[in-house]
Amino acid sequence: MTWRSRGGSSEIKQSHRVILQPRFWLLAGWAKFSYSPCCRRHSGILLWGSPTCGPAPPEPVPPRASPQPGPRGPAASSALAPAMALQVPLWHHYLQAIRSRAASRAQDYQRAENVLFTVLERVHARDPRFLVDYSRDLEALQFALRSSDGPVDVEVPLRVDAQALLSEELGASETGDGPVSCRLGVPREGAGLEQWMTDDVFTTSSDVSTNCLGHLVPSKVLHVLKDLLVAAIVHCKHHGLIAPGSLKADSLSAEELHLSLLVSSGWRTIRFNVVPVVRWKRQAPALEGAQRAPGFPEGCLKRVTSQEVALVPASAQLWRVSTDYLLTRLLSELGSLPGHRLDSLSILDRVNYETWRDSGQRPGLTFRHLKTVLLWASALFPAPEDWVELQGAVYRLLVVLLCCLATRKLPHFLRPELNLLQDARLDLDALYQRVERFASQPEAALRLHATHLGRSPPPRIGHGVKALLQLPASDPAYWATAYFDVLLDKFQVFHVQDKARISAMQSIFRKTKTLSGEHS
Repeated sequence: MTWRSRGGSSEIKQSHRVILQPRFWLLAGWAKFSYSPCCRRHSGILLWGSPTCGPAPPEPVPPRASPQPGPRGPAASSALAPAMALQVPLWHHYLQAIRSRAASRAQDYQRAENVLFTVLERVHARDPRFLVDYSRDLEALQFALRSSDGPVDVEVPLRVDAQALLSEELGASETGDGPVSCRLGVPREGAGLEQWMTDDVFTTSSDVSTNCLGHLVPSKVLHVLKDLLVAAIVHCKHHGLIAPGSLKADSLSAEELHLSLLVSSGWRTIRFNVVPVVRWKRQAPALEGAQRAPGFPEGCLKRVTSQEVALVPASAQLWRVSTDYLLTRLLSELGSLPGHRLDSLSILDRVNYETWRDSGQRPGLTFRHLKTVLLWASALFPAPEDWVELQGAVYRLLVVLLCCLATRKLPHFLRPELNLLQDARLDLDALYQRVERFASQPEAALRLHATHLGRSPPPRIGHGVKALLQLPASDPAYWATAYFDVLLDKFQVFHVQDKARISAMQSIFRKTKTLSGEHS
């Protein structure tokens, strides 16, 4: 990790505030978004979609496999043809509507982020223990993909040699569904750590028999950072470094594990969660198995998971390993592949926000949940043909999501023993009903205006599919491509011509047809 200073030292990267000058051009179904060379941020930010890209090109609908069709038989395939003719335009119209907003969202985010960086630069000037990291451009990508204006995490690295600290790992929570947590201790002979042994961030250990002199306390670090942010905001406003009304000191709120700050950018207000982090130059625990997952660019999993991880506040006294940035890196790697992986994520996020969450009026799935679903779907469906057609790409995410809701478990992609559906605020039964209803008849949610009105095709599935979706809970061996291919066939979107894969799918189907209540 590299930071550079305005004066040419090795701490903070030089920056210049300019009016954004975006340029767009097509790149493998996405648009590439860049700023003029005088912009202070990195010149290349991959962005999904652009209002200047024009409508999405028509795509051929792959035929069902022949001469051995899936369990539903040739008759079902013939009946599906009129429905498919209706579906393709709706999916593309919906996608284009989302894309038309992506560029403006990214520019609003960039302006708001520049305001925040101005304040963080002042924080660093007042207390060099807190650094400004300009190298992580991927939050703009995520913000453009999303439909909601939920909070965005911004890491503030601490200027500390993490390798010199003592890590006292406490393991996962008692239920096994929490992140690995630890305390960060300062050794008695820790040279160069004097600035972290002051009372404002440090608590002395009462045990004199150990090598640990004391601990770096997250709650104290957050308190110091809050005071610095308030002073920096006042300074920047007084000296005209930020536009009037773009940020107010009284919008700063101290949460238990982060600092929340509202920044105005045009008509949009973005909430940033400012999080102090300790960068740990070692591989995060339990990530080795993820390196073998297919469906990602060659070597990317090993390259991403071998990067340093972030330790963020887990409580007033404890730190925990955060893999959020690693997952975002994997998401960006998927954007480099041909197909509709990121398009399918944006569509489901929009449907989730507008339909499943009533325009954000009730709790439900987050972008983090859906991002994890895409990562699993990419590993379970590694073949390029799975992502060629837009509707089929969305359904690859849907079958994984439905299975997770039915089994009440969404495994963390890098640490599968962690369940991301443990939030008590989630009504999983109601969520399942909404997602199943959309998967069975998506037309109502996809229609944007009167020209899209028309007769909807009949439901894709009947009763009894939930029992089939619950199989991985009793036998983890079902968490495999062949099982999810059966689910795709249930929803009439299994357009695969690989004979070995068709055979594997039919074999699983024969084992499960009693539970599903359907016969071949």
